[in-house]
Amino acid sequence: MKSLLSMIFAASALVAGPAFANADLAQKKNCMACHATDKKVVGPSYQDVAAKYAGQKDAVEKLSVKVIKGGAGVWGPVPMPANTAVSDAEAKQLVTWILAQKK
Repeated sequence: MKSLLSMIFAASALVAGPAFANADLAQKKNCMACHATDKKVVGPSYQDVAAKYAGQKDAVEKLSVKVIKGGAGVWGPVPMPANTAVSDAEAKQLVTWILAQKK
């Protein structure tokens, strides 16, 4: 019985891991200074981003570039500064997580 419970706990940790890891990465890379999952801060909420880009096949690529290089004009007059501390792989990981956020 102990073995079964250990396996269930380990499996649940693996399933939950990526969501927490990506939230931690967003915090580590200072994304959360301007964004939140469920409300507008300086920039749009991640839920609003996910809704806006839902179903767009090129969303991960397009938004990954914006994470690294910055952007302006899509969400209003405040530009998103470049975040050169984020690698291409990290940007794709972050954007994939952001696009999975649902209201």
